[in-house]
Amino acid sequence: MERVSTITPIHVHVSSPLEKKSYRIESIDLLRGLVMIIMALDHTRDFFHKTAFTDDPLNFATTTPALFMTRWITHFCAPVFVFLAGTSAFFQGSRKSTAELSRFLITRGLWLVLIEVFVINLAVTFDPTYTVTGLQTIWAIGISMIILGLVIWMPFSAILTLGLIIVFGHNALDFYEKQFPPNHTYNIAYSFLHRPGFYSLGGGRSLLILYPVLSWAGLMMLGYCFGRLFTRYEGAERKKILAGLGIGIILFFIALRATNLYGDASHWTTQKNTLFTVFSFINTVKYPPSLLYMCMTIGPAILFIGLWGNIKNGVTRFVTVYGRVPFFYYVLHFTLIHLLSTAAFFIRGHSFAEGIYTTGQGPLPPFNFIIPGEGYSLWVVYLVWIFVFVSLYPLCKWFSQYKQTHKQWWLSYL
Repeated sequence: MERVSTITPIHVHVSSPLEKKSYRIESIDLLRGLVMIIMALDHTRDFFHKTAFTDDPLNFATTTPALFMTRWITHFCAPVFVFLAGTSAFFQGSRKSTAELSRFLITRGLWLVLIEVFVINLAVTFDPTYTVTGLQTIWAIGISMIILGLVIWMPFSAILTLGLIIVFGHNALDFYEKQFPPNHTYNIAYSFLHRPGFYSLGGGRSLLILYPVLSWAGLMMLGYCFGRLFTRYEGAERKKILAGLGIGIILFFIALRATNLYGDASHWTTQKNTLFTVFSFINTVKYPPSLLYMCMTIGPAILFIGLWGNIKNGVTRFVTVYGRVPFFYYVLHFTLIHLLSTAAFFIRGHSFAEGIYTTGQGPLPPFNFIIPGEGYSLWVVYLVWIFVFVSLYPLCKWFSQYKQTHKQWWLSYL
């Protein structure tokens, strides 16, 4: 399941002896809005598709091309948002002192962790007893912000080096993990760092660590360093550099992936036909995000910003609205999808009791009022998805305009 970051609208401030210039990077807002819309597709599939809880859409033995791509395309969402969260932090550093930026990142990171635990989990489960507490994207972004708030005191070159070491080196832990069976339960501290895990907290409550923080923190550091390209270069020169960087990352992904030697715990294999072999090639590990997973998603994202992000028309203006209010949209869309799913549950003739565990452990984690194996075909999922993001557009546009015309401090936390 994809989660979205809470990146604030990105502005660049360029200082000179005479003035301080502020302007919005429209291409980044557009990219963020695009992946925001795509993200809602995966969440709609989670709540509505008939095999959402009985099969993996990336299972080559049972999936279809349409189902595979419906899931795979959403892989772009989390890494793009984490990466751009770092970029946003760099831009904010142009109008804040290091101390101010550090304090903001740490406090906002703590705020996001609380939002994940108490607000997002409630929206996902409709379970006020918090039987299962999931730590997913918002948690990973929050912890990564706290870490970034500490490392920004280091020289820029040191931040870049540390980010590269983490992103390129964290898959070395795959060799350590090979000594254990696939169902091995790792120490909880190791799960917080690198390996997803499910742990009992006692009293009938459990903790799901789906987004270990190490690789996400490294990616945010690189996103922070990426921001320097926008303050050093402009116009055609910046476009050329971004295009070259994006293409270079894509080519690096293809070359390293072809070797099956390093960068992803899951190797690609020849499948029943060419299309499924290509699917195997691009089916990289997200939990935690491998080096190749990050290259596969960030490379095209940078290329998009460089080549296509400055297109302006009715469609791009529509999409950009979502990119300017990501956190607001995220909470609304998750709640709306779950409400629609609950309504569909009752419309299908079920009672309230059928959506609740009868074992005394509370609502069915992670979703309430969902019966595994029951749901709708993929085309219904797409119809619901379109309804969700279109219906939320007026509220998102209103809040976007409100944020642009009001300067209250609390708006930077939403």
